[in-house]
Amino acid sequence: MKRTDSRRLPVSEVRTRFAPSPTGYFHVGGARTALFSWLYARQQGGQFVLRIEDTDKERSTDESIRIILDGMAWLGLEWDEGPIYQSHNLREHVTAAERLVETGHAYRCYATTAEIGATREAAKAAGDPSWKYRGPDSVIAVAEQERRATAGEPFVVRFRVPREAGPIAFGDEVYGEQSVDPNELDDFVLLRNDGSPLYMLSVVCDDLTARITHVIRGQDHLSNTPKQILLYRALGADEPRFAHLPLIMAANGEKMSKRKHGDVVSVTTYRDRGFLPEAFINFVALLGWSPAEGEEREIFSLSEMVERFRFDRVNRSNAKFVFDPHDPRQWTDAKAQSINATWIRTMPLADLLPYVEATLREAGLWDESFGAARREWFERTVELIRERFWTLLDFVEQGAAYFGDEVRYEPKAVAKNLRKTPALASALPALAVRLEGLEPFAEAEIEEIVRAVAEEHGLSAGAIINGLRTAVSGQAVGPGAFVLCVAVGRERVVERLRRAPELVGGEG
Repeated sequence: MKRTDSRRLPVSEVRTRFAPSPTGYFHVGGARTALFSWLYARQQGGQFVLRIEDTDKERSTDESIRIILDGMAWLGLEWDEGPIYQSHNLREHVTAAERLVETGHAYRCYATTAEIGATREAAKAAGDPSWKYRGPDSVIAVAEQERRATAGEPFVVRFRVPREAGPIAFGDEVYGEQSVDPNELDDFVLLRNDGSPLYMLSVVCDDLTARITHVIRGQDHLSNTPKQILLYRALGADEPRFAHLPLIMAANGEKMSKRKHGDVVSVTTYRDRGFLPEAFINFVALLGWSPAEGEEREIFSLSEMVERFRFDRVNRSNAKFVFDPHDPRQWTDAKAQSINATWIRTMPLADLLPYVEATLREAGLWDESFGAARREWFERTVELIRERFWTLLDFVEQGAAYFGDEVRYEPKAVAKNLRKTPALASALPALAVRLEGLEPFAEAEIEEIVRAVAEEHGLSAGAIINGLRTAVSGQAVGPGAFVLCVAVGRERVVERLRRAPELVGGEG
């Protein structure tokens, strides 16, 4: 199906919106919807509106609202208007339904749920599995409806689908031209029997009030669109343009959900596990969007995405999210991890440092001198160690040896680089003695001493260098052992080397 060129569309001002329901966590798919809506608004010089659809009184919570707002702030997706709370507009929604009744586009329906269900089942048994509710007398006679009305019995308000008007046609910016036969639709409910409006009516009313020009949302809402278009037309308004995004599916083809797939689908999880917002946004953008045909590059800044975003580069096929909940190394999609590592290793140091500081503060490893007298050292150290890091938490787990007194020893590193070489139990303390008075405490001088001690103890240079690295940093790999010692500092290096016999002997 043909798509519209979405670079410039003939509207006076583009207005997009993100309208999450605060009934739980902030879903990765929701973050992508928010991102694409934000990108398009920014690209077109328009406005981005945040609306909280909090009309589900039983499931909506203040905590869920806070999670959404915090998540949006973390992602850097600032909104121009809002947050608008849908629950504040319910009176306007009811008024719209009453107006539709007055104009003949809707009617009061007195048939009960049980009666409708029984009629549907009877139709199915008679060979009509696609029976639809098509008017006030679809289930009960007009006279019975009038009796119930006179008796003041409860009713719902249904929209009267115009079945003689022909197909409901509309263009979708992703899925192309769409057409639905109105006879495939029930006369759908606008107001419950307690007078409260349903989603279908509320979302149209709120989008009209906010003057939304482009509705960008998940493909699972595509089936709602014909009904909403009918509502726009019945209310005397032009419908907005629609862009439906492919779903995000697990590797087995299931739609991603927290109930089935756990915390991996929650935006908060990525923040708490040390993802940079720039990296997470980058990854989410690539779930169903590519900037150009044959594009191999995967790292894009937010400003680059604003420039390059187009609806005709959004895929129609569902996005795959591959992870293994039983493998800690593959707790989320490998591409997400790779993109985060690339951002950590390559983003301008000045941009990374505030994230590292916040992470160290939360872990209790921040020293105020890192921002003052030892600032230069702090910057050099972050630059040195980030090259092998995958998340911000690595600055705590592997970086603790640089920023504090605690060393978090990796068991495999201890087994390989210390316990396999018993002679290190005497060589490393001897090295501590030599380094304690070394001047200057610099790479070349440290290397000379290390090699000399190795020869004196009958060890290969590699054995003592690997042992030195693990005793000082707790890791098997990392920066060169000599530059590592300079970064950690003489006092801590000497102290850790003196404790090395405990590790070599298996007591560490």
